Amino acid sequence: MPVFGAGVASATPGGACQSATVQYRIVGADGGVVGADWTSQGGFRSWDTVPGSVEVRLAPGEKVGDGCKYPVSLAEYTTEGPNWQTSGRQTMVDKATVYLTAADVAGDDAKQTWQKLSVKQPDCFGQIDLYGDDIAYDGKTGEGHGPAPYQPDGVNTPYHLIAAWNGGEKACADSPPESPTPTPTEPEPTPSTPAGSKPPAEETTPPTTPKPSTTPPTTPDVPPLSSKPPATPKPTPSDSTPPLAETGAGTPVGPIAGGAAVVIALGAGAVYAASRARRSRRA
Repeated sequence: MPVFGAGVASATPGGACQSATVQYRIVGADGGVVGADWTSQGGFRSWDTVPGSVEVRLAPGEKVGDGCKYPVSLAEYTTEGPNWQTSGRQTMVDKATVYLTAADVAGDDAKQTWQKLSVKQPDCFGQIDLYGDDIAYDGKTGEGHGPAPYQPDGVNTPYHLIAAWNGGEKACADSPPESPTPTPTEPEPTPSTPAGSKPPAEETTPPTTPKPSTTPPTTPDVPPLSSKPPATPKPTPSDSTPPLAETGAGTPVGPIAGGAAVVIALGAGAVYAASRARRSRRA
């Protein structure tokens, strides 16, 4: 989940990258700024003008190490209502991602001033999220995907949420139909209670604890792009020279030495027998 508090991006002695603060502003079709200029303010807002395009940059004064990248995404969803509490099932329609680097730090000597994110503008109930990673929170499985936001079950995605906008004036075409109004029925007569008997106690269902209706937390501080693990080194080929004979403690010296002694004894016995036979013939 997002971590509150502003952080400063920098390169540590070990070369790791830290979190960085992102600023954004909404721009219209004519390229003009809509509403306030650069800000890091988060929260959920009702849109007056649908934020189809958002410009992002790293806040002034950020110290970003070489090679540090910060993914920022803008995603559009259709929803079942015009705000988070009534959003219900959300369906991703469009998503865009940019990667901010040291060149995107704002300032008088900035190499570039911003990067632009653009998504389709919803024509029905919808939500637009600005967040600090490149995951598609569309409910699909596999690498690069995550759970879709769903207020009834408390699924507060996307993670690293920077800001969000809700709005719309009509239901989307793929929204589920409303439940039909049940037809009223005549109440059945209540049977009379015999004299001297007590009516059975009514069963009571414990009240369900209501889920919090607050919006998910937001933060302008985003984590750096995770680095990929290093490739596994290939094994070094062995030399073609055959290995030398083992002479360690594990070598079976006893049996080998014993066998050599037997061979020597047999040879000596054969020489002795031949010598005695020659002496017998001479005698």
